Amino acid sequence: MERGRSALGPALELVHTGRAPTRAVLTAELGVTRATAGAVAAELEALGLIRVDSRPGGAGGAQGRPSHRLAVEENGPVALAAQVHSDGFRAALVGLGGRIVATAPGKVTVSADPAQVLGAVVGAGAELLAASGRRCIGAGLAVPSAVAEPDGTALNPLHLAWPAGSPVRAIFAECVKAAGIDGPALTGNDVNLAALAEHRHGAGRSAQHLLCVATGHRGVGGALVLDGRLHSGSSGLALEVGHLTVNPEGRPCHCGSRGCLDVEADPLAFLTAAGRTPGPEVSLLQQARDLLRAEYAQPSVRAAAEELIDRLGLGLAGLVNILNPDRIILGGLHRELLYADPERLRAVVADRSLWGRSGGVPILPCTLDHNSLVGAAELAWQPVLDDPLGTLGAAA
Repeated sequence: MERGRSALGPALELVHTGRAPTRAVLTAELGVTRATAGAVAAELEALGLIRVDSRPGGAGGAQGRPSHRLAVEENGPVALAAQVHSDGFRAALVGLGGRIVATAPGKVTVSADPAQVLGAVVGAGAELLAASGRRCIGAGLAVPSAVAEPDGTALNPLHLAWPAGSPVRAIFAECVKAAGIDGPALTGNDVNLAALAEHRHGAGRSAQHLLCVATGHRGVGGALVLDGRLHSGSSGLALEVGHLTVNPEGRPCHCGSRGCLDVEADPLAFLTAAGRTPGPEVSLLQQARDLLRAEYAQPSVRAAAEELIDRLGLGLAGLVNILNPDRIILGGLHRELLYADPERLRAVVADRSLWGRSGGVPILPCTLDHNSLVGAAELAWQPVLDDPLGTLGAAA
């Protein structure tokens, strides 16, 4: 029985990430007896976290018996997820399995006061939660800045005009508590959290060394997942790929250098290279996507896309040489550039990297909508995945 209880967390993570669709698979993955796996599944079901369906699930058990199917409980608890970017914020409720239950976009002008913005996004999330009637297990926040550990300060929220070193985790936790929401309130960099979500639920599944590079609404970020865990460095500041120099004579960067990926391969760089003046009606990211999709045949748009692809490919090649990932996934505008001309981008990476030429690193588009939001929810879900009974048992 004790062994079964210690297997609750690993079992829940297997179902959560889709790696144990049946009880037979769960038994094999956990290395326990069929009876123990059944008891574990039953306890997770009693906690309101998964569903056990006795109808045949394809992977038979001992002596060819049909195996019960396992799935996350669609009406179970949720995490409150929040994301802030240069064009506004979005709040969501996210259940196990990375499933978004409800969202509340907020197209607002992001003020220079982080407390005001975080109060607004938590308020939007609290409204969603009240309307849903669901239990909330905690909250997670994604921000476009490196988040230093252990204090949870946003060191460089350049595109938000927030003060450097803003204590975003403390402010977020205070807002969550004031809204009457129980559970932990955690914070992380938006691309780090996107990579975590994609590794568990999207294009990064099964990768051992996953590199994610993405444009947000402004700037470029990167993340590395090693053996299922984010590599955040000694103080949470690893993989600031936006400040790789890819054009020494290029645009001035906010960091004081020139030609960084951050200003050479983001939506504003693309719109500028294509000779377009951004408008205020929709986000820069959406304007860049729309232009690339609708007018790629125009010479100026194609030339701008090729310029960004070459810059991005140069940066990726350097990262491949250093990190030797087994998969690269691209998000934001970079995903659209990959769709527009996949062979050009792969050729640049292969030509500029030793391992690209010899190993042919797969370069894939991110597949999750709102992956930073899903990743923010993963922060809140992690204590439950670590100890389902300890976090939920008392109230089950």
